[in-house]
Amino acid sequence: MKICIYGAASPIISDEYKKSAFELGKMLAEKGHTLVFGGGKNGIMGECARAFTSVGGEIIGIVPKFFRETYAETLYDKCSKVVWCDTMYERKQIMEELAEGFVIAPGGVGTYDEFFSVLTTKQLDRHRKPIAVFSPFGFYDGFTQVFDRAVREMFVPEGCMELFKRFEDAAALVEYIESDQAENYKPVNLKRG
Repeated sequence: MKICIYGAASPIISDEYKKSAFELGKMLAEKGHTLVFGGGKNGIMGECARAFTSVGGEIIGIVPKFFRETYAETLYDKCSKVVWCDTMYERKQIMEELAEGFVIAPGGVGTYDEFFSVLTTKQLDRHRKPIAVFSPFGFYDGFTQVFDRAVREMFVPEGCMELFKRFEDAAALVEYIESDQAENYKPVNLKRG
């Protein structure tokens, strides 16, 4: 499977998060999956890429051309393939189209944007790909509380919570990604009242 991993590109995040990202990436690569990611060298993204490289896994980096001029992100130089695009929007679109499953690792604003994009399109039944939220050390615990409240107060349909699964354990996440079947998926009823 082509697995798109979204996560932090920051070089200054804690080593414990980098180590958990490396372990996840290595597990996915050892099982023959391909990494689809934003092409960055640092943070969660860099660790996932290094993990894939460490076991000879395939890596596809999706990078906006303007990164060449602005150095917005240091690029990982061992990608199997780099796809250059014009905009951040196009980058996200290409990653979504290539991927057969998504992992949301610890990250910041860009990661949240990518998560909500794939969650929204799944909610609207535009894809039926598995979405796994990787939450080592409880990183996404607060996020889950926000979702729970939004469902309780009827801002979000209850079925939306079934469109993704949250994991602290990398092995359980990999098992979920590999076993989630589109035919078992039921689109969310968006009608209210």
